[in-house]
Amino acid sequence: MIRQATGIESTTVVDILTEAFTDDPLVGWLFPEPAGRAQLQARFYYFQLADPAAEAYLIGGNQGASLWKATNAATDASAPAVDLEAVFGAAGDRLRALGQALARVRPAQQHLYLSCMGVVGDRRGAGLGSTLLRHRLDRANVAAYLEASSPRSRALYLRHGFEDLGAPVQVADSPLLWPMWHPATKENN
Repeated sequence: MIRQATGIESTTVVDILTEAFTDDPLVGWLFPEPAGRAQLQARFYYFQLADPAAEAYLIGGNQGASLWKATNAATDASAPAVDLEAVFGAAGDRLRALGQALARVRPAQQHLYLSCMGVVGDRRGAGLGSTLLRHRLDRANVAAYLEASSPRSRALYLRHGFEDLGAPVQVADSPLLWPMWHPATKENN
């Protein structure tokens, strides 16, 4: 039911995430022009999938996807600088500001970072997100970190053992993002 996506399935992962986050307030803030939003979203997910530390998972006949990255301060510091304006146009400024604000709260210790997880519209609420989340957390031997982009997703993560990691983050008039932390479990250490 859950499988790690292969490189040739990157388009499938991107399509699922783009559909899942089409109406997400943060996506609307990052990419305010509806006409080009899906294209910029797809570019953003492809950009994340290009990271050698990225792991993508698919569930239920391509009804949901999650994108994780094993990370720590040392690997993040060695990441090459990217000209966000060249890649994302006017949205580059917002992406940079949000990235800088989130970098200030992201833990320095080794962890898994859940970049995004989404389920296609007609399958939302069927437990696929919970299953994806449990699958990766059960296999982890380190803590996990994420930023919840809605009260609904925050509630999901709280049910799965995540805790708020400080105050919500907001850049200018962006929606709130809740930094969240899941400690490594004793069974996985």
